[in-house]
Amino acid sequence: MTTAHDWVAGARLRTLPAAAAPVLVGTGAAAQLDSEHLGRALLALGVALALQVGVNYANDYSDGIRGTDVDRVGPMRLTASGTATPRSVKTAAFACFGVAALLGLWLVALSGQWWLILLGIASIVAAWYYTGGKNPYGYRGLGEVGVFVFFGLVAVLGTTYTQAGRLSWPAWVGAVAVGLLACALLMVNNLRDVPTDALVGKRTLAVRLGEHRARRAYAGLVIVPVLLGVACSFASPWCLFVSILLLPAIILAVTVLVGARGRALVPVLAATGMLELAFGILLGLTLAL
Repeated sequence: MTTAHDWVAGARLRTLPAAAAPVLVGTGAAAQLDSEHLGRALLALGVALALQVGVNYANDYSDGIRGTDVDRVGPMRLTASGTATPRSVKTAAFACFGVAALLGLWLVALSGQWWLILLGIASIVAAWYYTGGKNPYGYRGLGEVGVFVFFGLVAVLGTTYTQAGRLSWPAWVGAVAVGLLACALLMVNNLRDVPTDALVGKRTLAVRLGEHRARRAYAGLVIVPVLLGVACSFASPWCLFVSILLLPAIILAVTVLVGARGRALVPVLAATGMLELAFGILLGLTLAL
């Protein structure tokens, strides 16, 4: 019988910073426009968290029934391990998508921007077909594209727009930065699984690039966003404080560049998530100031 602890483990809570960071930055950008709205920010956070957990369950289900999670280094997967039935994991994924849809509708109704429903639908479709369906784009090396668009641009800019009704250049810069950090999370996760993914035909971007170039790509994906955050100091001088994240970003980059692999990349994945969360807090706060 699947326990509550198993479902929490399957939700992969370490990935939740990727959901919270864009809302923090988007709300900070709205505050910089004197248009922040706490209620709408909390709704946006609920949408983002529900989507992230839904993606995690959907990946668990789709990878599990394909057999790509049978031999893996990372955390336990519900479907592949037999801890939960594929049907129950799929149901959990769509339940999370349903929660995200309801919260999203509430947010759209408050903002009056009904066309945003189309973006919400696109987000759920992208979440499912990352590893789901007959031809998942995550298996073709396009996972980072989806993550950049939906957990970067759409999440940040959508958060700002539903509060302010307009966008600013710091919102765009912040969206790009958060999208790159979300890509870093996916890159280091896939870098860890390169040997097993290559064997089962899962052609992630890390597999396509090869370990050496994937490691260099990760380094850029954690350092460039910090520099972009500092560039927002032209809008708010307080954003210079984002530069304190440069040291941990460099440490993570060096750790990966020198060849950490397998289980040694698990703490790097967690630290990358915390870096993204810290970036979201710092940039959001300094933009608001």
